[in-house]
Amino acid sequence: MLPIGKRERLFCMLAASLPDLDGLGILISEVQYWRFHHFAGHNLLFGLALSAGFAVFSSRRTLSFIAYLVCFHLHLAMDFVGSGPGWMIHYFWPLSDRGYKTDFCWPLDSWQNRVAFGALLLMTIAIGFWRRITPLEMIAPRLHRQLVGAASPRADGTE
Repeated sequence: MLPIGKRERLFCMLAASLPDLDGLGILISEVQYWRFHHFAGHNLLFGLALSAGFAVFSSRRTLSFIAYLVCFHLHLAMDFVGSGPGWMIHYFWPLSDRGYKTDFCWPLDSWQNRVAFGALLLMTIAIGFWRRITPLEMIAPRLHRQLVGAASPRADGTE
């Protein structure tokens, strides 16, 4: 496990999630959704800016920057193969409109995505029990304490 704190773990979670802000065009219209999703938030420039912005507020800036960039690219990799046929990643946008896609992909509502979700959920639960860390530690601290308190107590009696 990386030697990072609560804030950095929150930033990792955000770096892996915020690329989908470009999907908010759906609130305006379906046309805007199809026009901007996988463009504005799914590109190298956004990933670098997001990672650098979070790194400024991190204690171990270089390590954290790399971790944020990895989390961001994990999102892109999962979208690349798991968003369905026809979806492209416009990785070099706004410098280039060229989109990248693969024939090795599956629909969004597929068993592969369900297995990936289940595996990541089980890993999150295992980390909660093993390390007493949950994704809620910064956004809902009281619920986090309740969840880790429900886990089996440590042998030394500490939390």
